[in-house]
Amino acid sequence: MTGAPFPEQEYARLLALAQYEILDTFPEEAFDRVTRLAAHLLKTPVAMVNFVDQHRLWGKAAVGVDPARMPRSEALCAWTILQDTPMVVENAHLDSRFCHNPLVTGDPHIHMYAGAPLTSPSGHRIGTLCVVDDQPHPLTAADLQALQDLAALVVDELELRIKNLQLSRELGAQEQLGQELRRIMDHGRVLEGVTSLMDLDLGPEEITLAAAGLLGEALSTDYTGLILFQGDSLRVEAAYMHPRLPAVAQAVPKQLFSWPGTMTQTLRHAVSPLYLDNYAAHPNAIQQVIDAGIGQIAWLPLGTRGKVTSLLMTVRLNDNPVTEWRSSDRALLEAAGRSVRSALDRRLVMDAALQEARQDPLTGALNRRAFEQDLTEWSAVDKAFTLAMLDLDGLKTVNDAEGHAQGDKVLQVFAGTLSVELGKAANLYRVGGDEFILLSVTTEEDELNEQVDVAVLAARQVSGLRGVSVGIAQSEEASGPALIELADRRMYAVKQRRQERRAALMAE
Repeated sequence: MTGAPFPEQEYARLLALAQYEILDTFPEEAFDRVTRLAAHLLKTPVAMVNFVDQHRLWGKAAVGVDPARMPRSEALCAWTILQDTPMVVENAHLDSRFCHNPLVTGDPHIHMYAGAPLTSPSGHRIGTLCVVDDQPHPLTAADLQALQDLAALVVDELELRIKNLQLSRELGAQEQLGQELRRIMDHGRVLEGVTSLMDLDLGPEEITLAAAGLLGEALSTDYTGLILFQGDSLRVEAAYMHPRLPAVAQAVPKQLFSWPGTMTQTLRHAVSPLYLDNYAAHPNAIQQVIDAGIGQIAWLPLGTRGKVTSLLMTVRLNDNPVTEWRSSDRALLEAAGRSVRSALDRRLVMDAALQEARQDPLTGALNRRAFEQDLTEWSAVDKAFTLAMLDLDGLKTVNDAEGHAQGDKVLQVFAGTLSVELGKAANLYRVGGDEFILLSVTTEEDELNEQVDVAVLAARQVSGLRGVSVGIAQSEEASGPALIELADRRMYAVKQRRQERRAALMAE
């Protein structure tokens, strides 16, 4: 039995297949309907919609048999994707490629096979619509045209399916956003100016600073600032300062981190606002703050998101015409705080939804969609970067010998370790079953290879991964698809050399 060779641009073909997110999905009536039509029109007992993955043939729909699940080396469809026109085998028993194939010698005892390639709009043949019979079954030119027409319908359905998936994700993110917006509306129409900020495309810090600036004027304060706690650090961003604020008072917020035990530092984990009408009378008052002429302070907790805790602080001097935090001041400040917190939570929900759409659920690495977006963005910036193609050697052996659950652990450990090693200087993407790509601002190839080696060592603690073939290309060498192809060729060259060395060692 002879296995089919890989078509040209195999990596690009696999990327085209991956974008449809069709592999390992549940049955769908649209594809089942096509197989029934194919079997009826061509009068065959069996019809199938199959996709050719890197190492396997996976069947989406079938009539007359169960959907196909087999190694790629045994699949007749792996030969069909090598050509643009239908492949017809009139007598598989007489064809040297297939006469020893278990599908010919055993169930379903293929005698006649005809397959039309499923060709994506980008020109890649990702699978087949095929019919088979265990008896001689001549086909006419009209039969083959019908098969090609039905194959085109399968591709149309795939295109519609991916557009629906993308729309569903966008609608899901919008629904989450809508829920947060409705919560904001429940707060009432307090501070119309602050609420209007929520609809702008601003980051969390920008939203809070803009709201704080409006509040400073509305509350007749002399200073309003955003305090950010992250780890052991404390940072203050001024949002509003009245022109009358003296320099000595302006310097107070910048010195908060150097004064241990200040009220501000003790409120890091506060959940309720705190109002002081006479700061100097508080037992924990700092003399430098009193000397700066600060009389009233209010702190409004805005919560913790990620590793950052936000606190809004607003101040009045002793000579401010407003001498206390009035009930209307407190109501206004807390209503604004609710709006700002909701806006920050809404932004967090949106960012999380978008991030989920860019993430591989198994390994936590970024996915192919994220890679395509990021490569476009990185290429648009006039700055050198490295693209590395990674292919795990021996993962199929792990899956076959120890099961896919163990193989999944290998992928998770490898991706997790490599992400830690790469840090913020690079992004890691899983773009296939055992294939990864990384984009790195580091152009030192030895450094990248060392980081990959560390991840391989970690993965080997789970199971016997042989290694990782790495192909590296620099951004100045090519761009777009050409850069991907260059790294891909280099990766396959490394893989070929490794295979030759292993074969030589086994022969000794």
